[in-house]
Amino acid sequence: MAKDWKTQLETLATSLDQALGADLVSLVLYGSAARGDFSPDRSDINLLLILADASPARLRLIGPAVHAWVKAGHPPPLIFSRQGWRASTDVFPIEIEDMRQAHQVERGQDPFVGLETSPADLRQELEREVLGKLLQLRAEYVASGPHPRALGALLVNSAATFFVLFRAVLRLRGTVVPTTHRELVKVAAQVTGFDPAAFDWVLERLAGRKVRELEQFDPVAERYLAAIERLAVFVDEM
Repeated sequence: MAKDWKTQLETLATSLDQALGADLVSLVLYGSAARGDFSPDRSDINLLLILADASPARLRLIGPAVHAWVKAGHPPPLIFSRQGWRASTDVFPIEIEDMRQAHQVERGQDPFVGLETSPADLRQELEREVLGKLLQLRAEYVASGPHPRALGALLVNSAATFFVLFRAVLRLRGTVVPTTHRELVKVAAQVTGFDPAAFDWVLERLAGRKVRELEQFDPVAERYLAAIERLAVFVDEM
């Protein structure tokens, strides 16, 4: 499976090169595949594509290559113009810093060289994202609580988002960001004050280990929700 996506990525990169030439500024692999915690069953292959010109006329040139990539089961790349990428630092500082920490340049320039985000912008986006994701988690907890399988899926599927937010908190605090999920949860819990055991069930599932099946409104989910509640309080008080 790993070989398949790597071959598909190289095919995509070559096709983009041929279609765009010098207009291809950067093609970057980021996220779990670049970080080293990629799971074929759960992880996406995340790509950032920066073009000198992201007008519809230029986008049409890469339509066939991106269509083939998506048809193979991957999400489409995030596509920025060169100017738009440079102007996005105040809007997407969490995402930019997360990409910066784990990325691999496949074609063109490293787009993070000389790119700076501000702590103030990071703090503002972090508070907005944490509150928004907490509200979403509450709603989905209510909806999936009576259905154990759906409840388990909610915890597993939402964890990646909260890992991103944990890393953002640690960056704001000037704390070294761990590379493994288990260490990340441990350090984030120490900094923010939530119970790290709230993530034990999820971490075991993500590691591919056998865990007990959840029950309706399982205490595992209650502790998970409580941990995110505590994260939201901490961020609000920062």
